Amino acid sequence: MNFLRGVMGGQSAGPQHTEAETIQKLCDRVASSTLLDDRRNAVRALKSLSKKYRLEVGIQAMEHLIHVLQTDRSDSEIIGYSLDTLYNIISNDEEEEVEENATRQSEDLGSQFTEIFIKQPENVTLLLSLLEEFDFHVRWPGVKLLTSLLKQLGPQVQQIILVSPMGVSRLMDLLADSREVIRNDGVLLLQALTRSNGAIQKIVAFENAFERLLDIITEEGNSDGGIVVEDCLILLQNLLKNNNSNQNFFKEGSYIQRMKPWFEVGDENSGWSAQKVTNLHLMLQLVRVLVSPTNPPGATSSCQKAMFQCGLLQQLCTILMATGIPADILTETINTVSEVIRGCQVNQDYFASVNAPSNPPRPAIVVLLMSMVNERQPFVLRCAVLYCFQCFLYKNQKGQGEIVATLLPSTIDATGNSVSAGQLLCGGLFSTDSLSNWCAAVALAHALQENATQKEQLLRVQLATSIGNPPVSLLQQCTNILSQGSKIQTRVGLLMLLCTWLSNCPIAVTHFLHNSANVPFLTGQIAENLGEEEQLVQGLCALLLGISIYFNDNSLENYVKEKLKQLIEKRIGKENFIEKLGFISKHELYSRASQKPQPNFPSPEYMIFDHEFTKLVKELEGVITKAIYKSSEEDKKEEEVKKTLEQHDNIVTHYKNMIREQDLQLEDLKQQVSTLKCQNEQLQTAVTQQVSQIQQHKDQYNLLKIQLGKDNHHQGSYNDGAQMNGIQPEEISRLREEIEELKSNQELLQSQLAEKDSLIENLKSRTSGMNEQSSAAASARDSEQVAELKQEVAALKAQLNSKSVEITRLQTEKHDLLQKTEAFSKSVPVQGESENVIAAKTTDVEGRLSALQQETKELKNEVKALSEERTAIKEQLDSSNSTIAILQNEKDKLESEIIDSKKEQDDLLVLLADQDQKILSLKSKLKDLGHPVEEEDELESGDQEDEDEENEEVKDQDSI
Repeated sequence: MNFLRGVMGGQSAGPQHTEAETIQKLCDRVASSTLLDDRRNAVRALKSLSKKYRLEVGIQAMEHLIHVLQTDRSDSEIIGYSLDTLYNIISNDEEEEVEENATRQSEDLGSQFTEIFIKQPENVTLLLSLLEEFDFHVRWPGVKLLTSLLKQLGPQVQQIILVSPMGVSRLMDLLADSREVIRNDGVLLLQALTRSNGAIQKIVAFENAFERLLDIITEEGNSDGGIVVEDCLILLQNLLKNNNSNQNFFKEGSYIQRMKPWFEVGDENSGWSAQKVTNLHLMLQLVRVLVSPTNPPGATSSCQKAMFQCGLLQQLCTILMATGIPADILTETINTVSEVIRGCQVNQDYFASVNAPSNPPRPAIVVLLMSMVNERQPFVLRCAVLYCFQCFLYKNQKGQGEIVATLLPSTIDATGNSVSAGQLLCGGLFSTDSLSNWCAAVALAHALQENATQKEQLLRVQLATSIGNPPVSLLQQCTNILSQGSKIQTRVGLLMLLCTWLSNCPIAVTHFLHNSANVPFLTGQIAENLGEEEQLVQGLCALLLGISIYFNDNSLENYVKEKLKQLIEKRIGKENFIEKLGFISKHELYSRASQKPQPNFPSPEYMIFDHEFTKLVKELEGVITKAIYKSSEEDKKEEEVKKTLEQHDNIVTHYKNMIREQDLQLEDLKQQVSTLKCQNEQLQTAVTQQVSQIQQHKDQYNLLKIQLGKDNHHQGSYNDGAQMNGIQPEEISRLREEIEELKSNQELLQSQLAEKDSLIENLKSRTSGMNEQSSAAASARDSEQVAELKQEVAALKAQLNSKSVEITRLQTEKHDLLQKTEAFSKSVPVQGESENVIAAKTTDVEGRLSALQQETKELKNEVKALSEERTAIKEQLDSSNSTIAILQNEKDKLESEIIDSKKEQDDLLVLLADQDQKILSLKSKLKDLGHPVEEEDELESGDQEDEDEENEEVKDQDSI
């Protein structure tokens, strides 16, 4: 307070004495007046003076105004005046422009008064409680005041709100206010609240902020909306940027899908408003926040996939290829698409399939590369295209192969009707524009990044330099341009390309060293004492020569590792070589390029280093230094170690292959075991069916035997009549047919049994073969199954043998019957009875025969009825068995329930015992205190009755 008084006294033009007295009188009225109207009028007067006499009002009235907020909550009008006055004191927004000295002092007033206000954290809590009031004259100035406090001393106010109960939740209610002014100012308040505070950002996000903000953006017209859309987008950026938790919540809440309508811009012929450009720029930045390379890889990958699945990437590519798009929006769209596809194979494949709406259609990659190598295009656009191409090739070996393939002789379009990506890169590599040289070299280097196959493929590329001269390899052409002394940017780009090309590729190193002019050129560049501008080129030449040593396979006798190191020691010196190599990482632009993958440079002259190349330098600088200082003996030892490691790797690879083959064999054996199990089950089913068929045949045989016995009995009584009427031979023939049918059935069964025996033998052989390779447990199970199957087959054989014995006995009986019949037929003519006696007997036999036939018919009907009754009884038996099974299950359930109830009763008894102990202790305490207590006998009798009832319930449940 004293400081503020000093500031006031030091002002050149302070308030007049009469105004100071007026402010003092008004403060006294606010503090001492008993009438609410007087206090209200005084606060209104202070409000009118607070803008012009900000310092004096703030010094004298702030304490009284805070007291009004505490005591006069019931009157919204005086509360509103107080909040407006405090806002005018603290805010710097509406200051009048005066002299520079006074302006500088006034800028400090806001933070000073804010510090005084929040010195008591209860003041901020009081302000948060006032925001719950729905009255417009209270809520709106309260929102503005809290926003101003956050702008002045954000971290301190954020901490007070964070520890305040339901502080953030109260502020989130502002977004649901039906009055647009309060809702829009609430968005601004949340912007200031969430700035650089991860804890508050998480609370706001989980208070459904994403849903409400996206609803507001949709209501306001998406990208066609006004300043409110811009404020909502800034708040969304505050919530999502560098906050992995909120980003994951945003993705899992399916809010990425709601971003797609933002980019449905359509055909704009009437031009774009400045607000729309701003809104769309912020929307693109919001997409980039979700897929930024600085985010955790897993989170970025999941957001990239979600953007492809919902069609957001397709919508961005549509903007990318559309016409009439402002330049800055087009540039930001290219950067956004770059990060959406970076490292995501699905998105990269889709981007490769996008075509520009031209005639004939051209791939989007080709159209973008045409802009990159065109020196007439804006610099920022060319940087964006280079970044897009780098992101397309990042961890995309398929895309790298497609780009390199456009340079190979077999894939170049001989007609010349279309321009490929490789041709554009070569054109840019050898153009007169140094920026095009650098961009093309870096782009081609990304096509070789961590891809030894494409490095070898690129060695096949041949270039036609002039008519009549033989073609030159791309590698040689790059070294030729280096030796011609072009611009530094061009040479740096080519050297970065060559270093990337030769690293981890001994074949490329051999091709490079095969040209006898390359090594002298590099040593000459490194050994010279040139200016500071050339030091970077010298360092890159040293790096290239070091790569040629480190990755040298000693296939060229004149350029083995040892000779190259001797050459360096004689012409350059090892210390000088290492010093020149260190110029790269010491360059001021090296650290700048190593920070972010995006090539973001203020002007072309700063475009020197590539982000991925800085990683390569960091990786190789140390190993090259060690390689230069190594002796020949150490090199030999290292070669021996490498060979040993290679042999070890080969052995490991061999055993891995063996294990893989054994795994495949084991899988095959497992499949065979499962197949054999299925076959075994089928065979068991077949044997069961055979047993049932045998039983049926046995039953048929018994029936035939019974019928034959009856027929024999009737034949013994009436054999003369049967013979005379021709009935006996028919029965005999029928029996013969049935016996023949039984024989055929027996032969069929025996043939089937032989087939089963052979199948079982095959199973045994396959099982034994499998036992040698499979585990002991599986072989034991299979052998047990086969043994069981053999036992069942043996039983089946025994049944068949008994059946055959019975059939043989039946045949014997039939043979005896035939002999008796023949003997009877021979003895009939000898008897010589008279014709009358014979006729009488015949009549008698015919009568008996008809009666016998009638009886046989009745017996057959009775057998049929009995079989039907047997079938019905069997069905009833099956249903009874199922009912018994169901009842058994219910019984088991009831038993388990009884056990549970017994356990519960035991627990209750334990609890009752504990309660009895507690009751006894309480009774003793009551007796000690002199209170009357019921008799123990009554309580015990009541307890005894309860226990008897419980025991009866337990007995009932046990009986169930």
